[in-house]
Amino acid sequence: MEMTRGRFEELVADALDTIPPELTAAMDNVVVLVEDAHNAEPDLLGLYEGVALTERTSDYGGVLPDRITVYRDPILALCADEDEVVHEVAVTVVHEVAHHFGIDEDTLHDLGWG
Repeated sequence: MEMTRGRFEELVADALDTIPPELTAAMDNVVVLVEDAHNAEPDLLGLYEGVALTERTSDYGGVLPDRITVYRDPILALCADEDEVVHEVAVTVVHEVAHHFGIDEDTLHDLGWG
């Protein structure tokens, strides 16, 4: 599947817009990025790096923002058309945002967001 980086970034922004406002308002010190691929795991679709909201203590402060990275190349390789890309981007964004809220992999898989 071919898609410009700009269009892919639009889909990531659209996926973020589908998250309920009360949840996006609760997101704190996090940035969402698009990169081509993860160096060590080229098939990885997304990655959350940081301290989940449920793990933060009163000592949390003065740290760089958490990072949610959505990897463009593996998502495009997985999808046959734009509709599939839209779906996979949305699932990936929700999955990684859920990690920011402290939801683990097992729970996400149980909920169908694996």
